[in-house]
Amino acid sequence: MTFHIITLFPHAFDSYLGESILKRAIEDKKIKVKFYNPRDFTEDKHKRIDRAPYGGGPGMVIQAEPVIKAVAEAVKSLEFTVKNKNTKKLQTKNFKLKTPIVWLTPSGKQFTNETGVKYAKSSDIIIICGRYEGIDARVKKAFSARGGSASGGKVDEVSVGPFVLTGGELPAMLMIDVIARQVEGVLGDFNSREESRIASPDVYTRPEIFEYNGKKLRVPKVLLSGHQAKIDEWKQSRQKK
Repeated sequence: MTFHIITLFPHAFDSYLGESILKRAIEDKKIKVKFYNPRDFTEDKHKRIDRAPYGGGPGMVIQAEPVIKAVAEAVKSLEFTVKNKNTKKLQTKNFKLKTPIVWLTPSGKQFTNETGVKYAKSSDIIIICGRYEGIDARVKKAFSARGGSASGGKVDEVSVGPFVLTGGELPAMLMIDVIARQVEGVLGDFNSREESRIASPDVYTRPEIFEYNGKKLRVPKVLLSGHQAKIDEWKQSRQKK
């Protein structure tokens, strides 16, 4: 799966994508993360892409045209050449209509694990990260008119929680993590996903007993019993409703 990220700050992703499971997934080519910086698509010689908002108000708004061009570049990369099974000739396949385009915004629909599972069914996803006072809303109209999303011809407006951040980079990282876990091979054992098995928020490992501040801390006896049915029952009882 390929994540196409529209962002002014691509290096903000370096640390998180350069460690642990996601790093290995990228190295093993289970996922790809490609960046498109709107500054690379402006005609302004100073690479400026923010202007004061119409109607007044504090802060600056990211211009529509550089973002539209960045998204268009991502969409263009979805076109590739394959061999036709019948004619055995090379032809271009275009996956524009199957690709979700996500607009990260505090007013969007709540992102959930179920949303991540849905997006993971696509081979590509385009995520637009806002900054400052936001992005000119005409970007959404430009791609809704073209039917550039899997959601029926509109851009998906998504929020990762009931709070406001300084930009969309952190939410995009969160989405990459959630969605990537659904890609087979990323976690090694696909069944290790908590949502596909009985899991408890409380887990334990060796040693069986240790002492801290004069108190002995023990592993629950049921986990040492070897009785899988009782262990599963205990795990279910620990799950938050």
